[in-house]
Order: sequence, then structure tokens, then C-alpha cells
Amino acid sequence: MRVLLISANTETINMPVLPLGLSCVAEAARNAGHDIKLLDLMEQQDGRLVLEDAISEFQPEIIGISVRNIDDQCMEKTRFLLDSVKDLIRDCRRLTDVPITLGGAGYSIFPKSALEYLGADMGIRGEGEIAFVTLLDSLSQKKDLSAIPGLYISGLGIGGEEQHQNDLDECALPLLSSHQSPLSASQKEKLWIPFQTRRGCPLNCSYCSTASIEGKTIRKRSPTIAVKALSAHVEAGFDQFFFVDNIFNLPLSYAKELCTQIIKAKLNISWRCILYPWLVDEELVEKMAEAGCKEVSIGFDSGSKTILRAMNKRFQPDEVRRISEKLKCYDIARMGFLLLGGPGENKKTVLESLTFADSLELEAMRITMGIRIYPNTDLARIAIKEGVITQDDDLLLPKFYM
Repeated sequence: MRVLLISANTETINMPVLPLGLSCVAEAARNAGHDIKLLDLMEQQDGRLVLEDAISEFQPEIIGISVRNIDDQCMEKTRFLLDSVKDLIRDCRRLTDVPITLGGAGYSIFPKSALEYLGADMGIRGEGEIAFVTLLDSLSQKKDLSAIPGLYISGLGIGGEEQHQNDLDECALPLLSSHQSPLSASQKEKLWIPFQTRRGCPLNCSYCSTASIEGKTIRKRSPTIAVKALSAHVEAGFDQFFFVDNIFNLPLSYAKELCTQIIKAKLNISWRCILYPWLVDEELVEKMAEAGCKEVSIGFDSGSKTILRAMNKRFQPDEVRRISEKLKCYDIARMGFLLLGGPGENKKTVLESLTFADSLELEAMRITMGIRIYPNTDLARIAIKEGVITQDDDLLLPKFYM
């Protein structure tokens, strides 16, 4: 089938992001024999004109749209980001009558309500490499769609149960930006290539939506295959990477082996990652620095023991401090995060958090006031019990706990 895949994300909350998930789906569909065109709206000045040209020239038989962000997660003057996607779907309908399918991280949190709001025909919750290819094959052969993993059909609800790929080595790691126009040296210099070696998170932080997207079991890519993919990017002229794994340091043995193989490959790369401040020893920090790590995001969220317990965190402030000091010793820059206003928060615990964050002397801090409530989380259950939200609130329109 001729498949037009569109990354609808144009949000640069932290930095421009290449469509990693959609590129993985594109690679899987291409390997299954389908004709794929990928359109990234992030880099387009006139997305409507580019869309018209793509549909006119390519004549797709199906359109897949990736929805990364629902809103900006900011309680004050919240920006709801789905209306631009709704406009995109309306433009697609004007130009063609082929089926439109949704996917992506943001969509996966709200598979039913987002599908209804946006007016697409179908949506796939969770990973798309298996499910989307199965959908394409079923449509081309006019087969029943009811058993396709994680598929929601407008007006009918869900088909088969969501399915995760247990062996990530079976999922191709595409050479990102290969679908884009050639980049200048200055453009490449500013670009941080998103790179994923693991999926899933078992930690169950009270507010987190990751389990809805990737599941609770950590699934790993072979370090050898991961480094081979990094090498391909380096050969293409890219040397800055952002490991988007939810927790780079877990499992600890895997993180160390990955760093060891990067060092052995002599890639001479720079990279960032996200650390959960627990189970981080000096050996890992040393290996990270030698492998090219320049900056980490430390999601400690609070400096209060009381609030950390309420958030289901497995660490205490002393451990955050120890890890932060080790990172500083190896010249790895640190960005900290505070989430203020969750259950149990008060003036005293906020002051504890701010004082603690100040004492770490980090290179950067991001402070959020009010926590976005996501479905199927402990925070949502508390919010229902306290009357902050109702049992039947689908939470697609942003609600915050403060």
C-alpha cells in the first residue's frame, strides 16, 4: 500500500524533536513491502501547502498521523495542542477520502477520547511496528480488523489487546533525518538525535503516564546493535544524541555495558540522558563521562521525604545529593526538576524542596507548579477521591492537581 505518515508535532517546548517513533513505524512498514512517504511538519513553513503536494503527488491509500503532545503540561495558561491536529485531519479529508489512522505517545494515553475529538477513522494505542503493519496487511487483503493489537475504530471501540514487542532487536532503528532535506553543517550542529535503547518502566511514579504508552516491563535492545545504529548516524555526520529512554541507569548492568561498547567503538559523540536518582554508582558515572555524556536530567521532583513517598519514589534526598555530586566530579552538567503542588504538599514541603534544589548548585532547574492528571494513575485516583475530578472525566482536556 502507499502510506503517507505525518508527524503532526510542531511543539518545541524544550527543543525541536525528530519523529523517532513514527520513523520506527515507517521502517517496519517499508520492510514489510509497503511504499512509505514520511512528512514531518516540524520543519515545514507552510504545512498545508506541503500536505497538498504530498497527497497530490503520492496518492496515498492510507494516512497515519502521529500525535506526540496533547498539551504543554503548564497549569497557568495551558496550551491545548490538538486543535492544530484536528485542522490537519480536516485538510486531509478535503484532499482525499482514504482512511486516517492515529498513533503516537500522546494519542496512546487517550485512545478513545482523542479519536473522537479529532475525528479520525482509527487509532493504534502503544507501539506501532507490529500493529500498524498488521493493519496495512489486513486492509490490503480486506481482512477483519477486530483482532489487531491496540486498534480503536471510530464508533466501535477497541479491537485486539495492545501488544508490546518483547525483543527490541526485531524493531529496526532507522537512520533519523534520512527522510529530510539535506542539512547544513550549522543545522547538524544544533540537532540532538533522539535515540532509544529501552522501552517500558516499572517504577509506578504516582503521576506518570509512561505505563500507558510503553508498559511496565523494561525491554532492552542489544548494546551491540544499539552501538551499530549510533555508528551509522556518526557516519552520516551526526555526533549529538539524546537518549530518550525513560531511565538511562536501569538496569544498571545494561547501562554500564552500553557505555562500555560506546567507548570501545571510539565514536567520539556527545549525549544527554535522563537519570532516575537511584542505583547510580561511581563506576556508571565514570563510564558515562568517558562515553561522551555531557548532560543529564535528574527527575528528583521534590526535596521533601514526605512528598517523595507520596509520589511513590524509591529514593531520598540524600541519594539525589550523592549522585549529583558524582556527576559534578566528572563534569557532567545537571538539570533538575521539581513538581510542586501534588498530594500532601504544603508551604513547609515546598520550602524544603526549593532549599534542597538550591543546595545542589545545579547548572539548570525546571520548576512546575501543579501536576497534570493522567488517566489510570495513582494521582488520578486520589483526585477522584478528593473531588478534584469526576470518575467519568476522560482528562483529554487538561486537568491539574494543585
